[in-house]
Order: sequence, then C-alpha cells, then structure tokens
Amino acid sequence: MVVLRLIGVLTLLAVAIALGLFLFTRNRRYLTWAWRTLQFAFVVVIVSMVLFVVERLVLI
Repeated sequence: MVVLRLIGVLTLLAVAIALGLFLFTRNRRYLTWAWRTLQFAFVVVIVSMVLFVVERLVLI
C-alpha cells in the first residue's frame, strides 16, 4: 500500500512539473508527457485493483 501511495505522489508531482513547464515554455512536448504519465498511472491503478480483487477471491 505504501508503494502505491508513493507512486501516486510521484505521479502527481511529475504531472504538476510537466504542466508547469508547459505553461512556462508553451512547448506541447511537456503536455504530451503529462498525458502519457497520467495514462500509465491509470493503468497501474487498474492493475493493482484487479490484483487486490483476485487476492480477495482466492482467500475466500
């Protein structure tokens, strides 16, 4: 659980930095990078939730 929280905090920090760089430089590369980071984080969250559900089903 601690690892998921750490990944969440680092993801939010990376997205905030990328959006800040986009606002500062107006380079769309940073906006694309922020979007890809959010997509990766969403996939990690979905996989983690599925693993938790599978673990619960196996234990029952």
